[in-house]
Amino acid sequence: MPKRSIRQRLLLERRQCAEAECRHWSRLIQERFLNDELYRRARCLGLYSPVHNEVQTGLVASRACRDGKRLVYPRVAGEALEFCAVGCSSELLRGSFGILEPGGEPVPLGEIDLLVMPGVAFDLHGHRLGFGKGYYDRTLDGCPARLARVGFAYEFQVVEQLPAAAHDCRVTCLVTERRTLYFAD
Repeated sequence: MPKRSIRQRLLLERRQCAEAECRHWSRLIQERFLNDELYRRARCLGLYSPVHNEVQTGLVASRACRDGKRLVYPRVAGEALEFCAVGCSSELLRGSFGILEPGGEPVPLGEIDLLVMPGVAFDLHGHRLGFGKGYYDRTLDGCPARLARVGFAYEFQVVEQLPAAAHDCRVTCLVTERRTLYFAD
């Protein structure tokens, strides 16, 4: 099935999810992640600002602040993303595509230990399907191998296999409300 068809089908399914259900699943996903060794080891953590019923990240942001972790969020910079440090998520302002973004100076990718990424779909091989703009793929092309890339998704967003190109960025870990999957690089 082509990427476009998969994207349309899963975006529709995600939009049709009840808000209470998304909140419940988001909490389970975040709690599962917060109990993972990847989170515990990370000193600098990248999160995203959720839109359109994406998995929420507020619980992770709050805990990261309490745990003394450095927190960064993406903002659109031309054709790629740059990540900027924030003290807390309230420092985010409406930016490109209506998504909350940070201000401030960019943090080099080499300083980020773990990056949590949204997606429309993920497969059982660690491939990720986004909105189709390629921002994460371009930004993470050639990123440090030590950067853990974690996908947050609802279980219904996990498919057997996605069509993937060589330039598509894979995740090293995928967390859903039911399971955590790890992928070799």
